[in-house]
Amino acid sequence: MVSQTNEQALEAAIEQQLTGTCLEHRDRVAEGVTTAAPNHGYRLGYAQDFNAHYAVDDKQFWAFLQATQGDELAKLQKSGADWQQKILDRYDRLVKKYGLLHLLKKGLDVDNAHLTLFYPAPLASSSEKVKARFAANIFSTTRQVHYSLANRREAIDQVLFINGLPFATLELKNPWTGQTARYHGQKQYRQDRDISQPLLQFGRCLVHMAVDTDEVYMTTKLAGEHTWFLPFNRGYALGAGNPPNPKGHKTAYLWQEVFRRESVANIIQHFVRLDGSKKDKLPGRTLFFPRYHQLDVVRRLVAHAARAGVGQTYLIQHSAGSGKSNSITWAAYQLIEAYPANDGVPGARSVDQPLFDSVIVVTDRRLLDKQLRENIREFSEVKNILAPAYKSAELKAALEQGKKIIITTIQKFPFIIDGISDLSDNRFAVIIDEAHSSQSGSAHDNMNRAIGTGGNEDDEALDAQDKILKAMRSRKMRGNASYFAFTATPKSTTLEKFGTRLADGSFHPFHLYSMKQAIEEGFILDVLANYTTYKSYYEIQKSIQDNPLFDTRKAQKKLKAFVERHQQTINLKAEIMLDHFMEQVVSTKNKLKGKAKGMVITQNIESAIRYYHALTRLLADRGQPFKVLIAFSGSKAVDGIEYSEPEINGFSESDTRDRFDTDDYRLLVVANKYLTGFDQPKLCTMYVDKKLQGVLAVQALSRLNRAAPKLNKKTEDLFILDFFNEVGDIKAAFDPFYTATSLSEATDVNVLHELKAVLDEVGVYEWAEVEQFVERYFDNADAQQLSPIIDVAADRFNRELELEELDKADFKIKAKQFVKIYGQMAAIMPFEIVAWEKLFWFLKFLIPKLVLQDPEADQIDELLNSVDLSSYGLQRVKLNHAITLDASETELDPQNPNLRGAHGSEEEKDPLDAIIQSFNERWFQGWSATPEEQRVKFMSMASSIRNHPDFAAKYQGTDDRHNRDLAFNKIFDEVMLNNRRNELELYRLLATDAAFKAAMQQSLREMLDGGV
Repeated sequence: MVSQTNEQALEAAIEQQLTGTCLEHRDRVAEGVTTAAPNHGYRLGYAQDFNAHYAVDDKQFWAFLQATQGDELAKLQKSGADWQQKILDRYDRLVKKYGLLHLLKKGLDVDNAHLTLFYPAPLASSSEKVKARFAANIFSTTRQVHYSLANRREAIDQVLFINGLPFATLELKNPWTGQTARYHGQKQYRQDRDISQPLLQFGRCLVHMAVDTDEVYMTTKLAGEHTWFLPFNRGYALGAGNPPNPKGHKTAYLWQEVFRRESVANIIQHFVRLDGSKKDKLPGRTLFFPRYHQLDVVRRLVAHAARAGVGQTYLIQHSAGSGKSNSITWAAYQLIEAYPANDGVPGARSVDQPLFDSVIVVTDRRLLDKQLRENIREFSEVKNILAPAYKSAELKAALEQGKKIIITTIQKFPFIIDGISDLSDNRFAVIIDEAHSSQSGSAHDNMNRAIGTGGNEDDEALDAQDKILKAMRSRKMRGNASYFAFTATPKSTTLEKFGTRLADGSFHPFHLYSMKQAIEEGFILDVLANYTTYKSYYEIQKSIQDNPLFDTRKAQKKLKAFVERHQQTINLKAEIMLDHFMEQVVSTKNKLKGKAKGMVITQNIESAIRYYHALTRLLADRGQPFKVLIAFSGSKAVDGIEYSEPEINGFSESDTRDRFDTDDYRLLVVANKYLTGFDQPKLCTMYVDKKLQGVLAVQALSRLNRAAPKLNKKTEDLFILDFFNEVGDIKAAFDPFYTATSLSEATDVNVLHELKAVLDEVGVYEWAEVEQFVERYFDNADAQQLSPIIDVAADRFNRELELEELDKADFKIKAKQFVKIYGQMAAIMPFEIVAWEKLFWFLKFLIPKLVLQDPEADQIDELLNSVDLSSYGLQRVKLNHAITLDASETELDPQNPNLRGAHGSEEEKDPLDAIIQSFNERWFQGWSATPEEQRVKFMSMASSIRNHPDFAAKYQGTDDRHNRDLAFNKIFDEVMLNNRRNELELYRLLATDAAFKAAMQQSLREMLDGGV
């Protein structure tokens, strides 16, 4: 006999694991010929026991109630012979109204009886009675369930029940017979299953799964063709799918692990949630069932905390699209019920007391606050265990009152040390939602002080992860807190702080859900699939006759910045952006069902304001088909006029996010704001005119990756037009975070010895001054007692020592390097050096008072007054280029341990003419004509256009912008066509490069309109 490889064989394999036998072998087991195999304790169900009208297994349902709640049933039996019908009718009415999840948790009230429909899994501290009740639950599995009242021949391959109530349906496929879960299983649910039947109605079953031997897909809501299935796979090779299983099918984890009795109970109690309120109608609500990686990470975190105790750090590298909000919510709730594995676990009081007193969730997402509140209400019988804390008084009260879950933000933390009771005896789990943070680290140490650690103030601007590390800087982190950091893009310092250190000295994430897997599973879109780069070409014309000397490197950088922020440059780019957006996004009505939006990323606030005005003017000329919004913080003066976001947009900046979601606004112009933490699924196009690198590049471009199934958003709808960056630079930024990120080794802290020695030698401070300052600072002395000490040292640096400017720069750079490295490493160094600690605090206050002057600053400003922008062009370098990322794991190196300073780089001095020539050679390479030849050709073309017979009447003689544009384009084309033999190179460039043509046309129009 050959092996059975069909769907029936897969049904039997699942049934065998769950029950110890299967329908094919049940007679042999009953007769004692064979014994039941090791199993999960499910009972074997029979199709004839399924009641299709109520969607229950009658036999198991009544068996459970009679075995566990005979007294309650006896109350109902007195009401008459139809008491069973009364229970079923009551169940049917409530399950339609509230769903199965509600009834499993709350039970069923019928007349004067209360029926418990599911006994929850016991905790470590639970009594034997609670454990016995859980054991009384009846888990069962039934094959070929005829579920339809309309067509009795239709059957679901397999249904799993708890106490006779269905919690999962399975449609099984087998690739060996040519059918897969990915296609055929999903198709069967979408097209061949009658979703009006009770079993398949929303909320009456927790999850529906399409399963084959290789993959699993799930949904909680069957909606015909609109059903959206999510993968429920473990991931393989840092991507989608499942790894080979040496002991069986790739998907065996489903029935061997996930469908265990304890696992199912845990999922029902702590994971599955129904959003909304009881006031909302059930069909309009959403039922959340965890994806595999969410289930896995929460269980691993809780299990590890139980074994390792308090004082641990965890790095969870989960990509955008991983569902971090739900993962954090589930982790927060389950960590407050984590019990130590034994009395010897660090931080454990006893095995029957929770490991953590409170869980603090640090996030800037108010949505997470709302979600946590709703989840806790559903999960917990104990009310008022959660507290938001956005003010110091709220945080202080929540900590002192022992609230179990506290939600707060670092940026709104004031100093809360005074008056807080001795919380160092308490145990905390701190969950940090870094990926969406715009957190400021200034109050970071205050949290650490409040939970029994140290503190500092941060004076420097830091990116998100640096701010988190400041928040984690705990002056030798004490053992009363564990930290759980969620991020999609861990930097080397983040890995070293939170990562798991292996035997070889490298650091790795505790748990990984990669960008590659998220893209392959369809939760986010590949933002690099359609990437177009434009390279700018400029020509700078010197506007003065003399020829001064300038620092070449600084001059080149200044010239590029001068050209890029010039209004002429921005106008040209804005026109290219709007042409593309109108033609390829707005006019394409089927793109995101006509709701597609775009974002313009600019170099700075001034550029953003200039872009906003340029785009607004262009839209006004085109009849205002939609509006543009701008987003930036604070206020900015441009051309003598003060601007702010509310003033330009016409409403409060707190409304910008919601207004942009409306149909009136299609483009958003930003500089730094909204580059991280901004979720807008309608975004599909991005125009980049800013240097992006590293983590910022990944976070900024990933604004486009949000999937939107309801809008039919696809990867091919995404488009990025980049005026600033090279394809190779973007690839280099994304590669480290595409799969797994690890750190090769720890940072070498010995550089701090060398830095301190160099700083001491300069003589800016005396060590007695450092000692005196630190003593007063930690004695809470008045700031007026601290200032004189710092001011004396600052005066030595600024005046008394008569240091050369280069020496001053060298000292300040090294001081900053010392503060940065020590600040990041202090909490994880295996030893303490008190002198480093003292110098750290002294330098933190000294650095802001160290004054540096650039002797060439005035000269560089003079440079900008010495040149004019004579021409500007753009050349498309890469069109719709798909950037392929490296699928191998990335290993980062630790921070550069070498001393840094201002010495060692010789300046190159060049005359202004040489700088301008070098700049033009570097950036204006598309047209081989010399600058003088170009000037002559421009004058000649302008003259030919001016002499064209239609120029005066159709161009100069009309005020209609649209007609002027059409007339000029026609005249220009005719002039070039007539001169093509004399200007073959120029004609070829104009014919093949639209950006070059647009730049030339704009330059000519400016010449003609200006009377040149």
